[in-house]
Amino acid sequence: MPHAVVTGASSGIGAAVAARLLAEGWTVTALCRSAPAAHPSLQHRCVDLLDDGALDSAASGLAADALVHAAGLMRGAPLGELDPATGRTLLRLHVEVAERLANLLVPRMGPGGRVVLVGSRTATGAAGRSQYAASKAALVGLARSWAMELAPRGITVNVVAPGVTDTPMLRDPARAGLSPRLPPMGRLIRPEEVAALVAFLLRPEAAAITGQQIAVCGGASL
Repeated sequence: MPHAVVTGASSGIGAAVAARLLAEGWTVTALCRSAPAAHPSLQHRCVDLLDDGALDSAASGLAADALVHAAGLMRGAPLGELDPATGRTLLRLHVEVAERLANLLVPRMGPGGRVVLVGSRTATGAAGRSQYAASKAALVGLARSWAMELAPRGITVNVVAPGVTDTPMLRDPARAGLSPRLPPMGRLIRPEEVAALVAFLLRPEAAAITGQQIAVCGGASL
């Protein structure tokens, strides 16, 4: 069975990705603090992704066919109220964790290896969300650079960029004042819809798709 390492697999998009891959016959190693739903083909390694030493230890010895970095955090504030510590946390979680895991896992991948980073449609910019947008935009630079580097090895790297998705993160009290706007299709994106695209990008049929940011936004980017 192919093996995927998935971050943030205990909730939201990460949980949906793990469930989808397990249903398709993958084994999954979940890197997150809370335990995901139990499954015979899932192993949970409890780790604070922002603890570099703990992350290195959790990833130690893993050999994966795919890496999906789905862990995320949303914070926003307008200019004049930006908190540098918040900006650093967003960059660490979204960018540095992806960088660290890819650096550890990708060299061990063979042809057909896959990396999917869960970004955001907000990466193109959003008022009051500059720090979040910047951290997600950085994933595109990582993906395109790694895609160029890894194409000769048959390994693809892509970003899946959801619009407003119906996850517990939407109900985080820290998001007060950041009310989501419905996309033109009139409802929020479902985590399972994002997971379906991630799962496709891990398949052999997606071997010619690399270095791309693909939006799942219900028309919000039109």
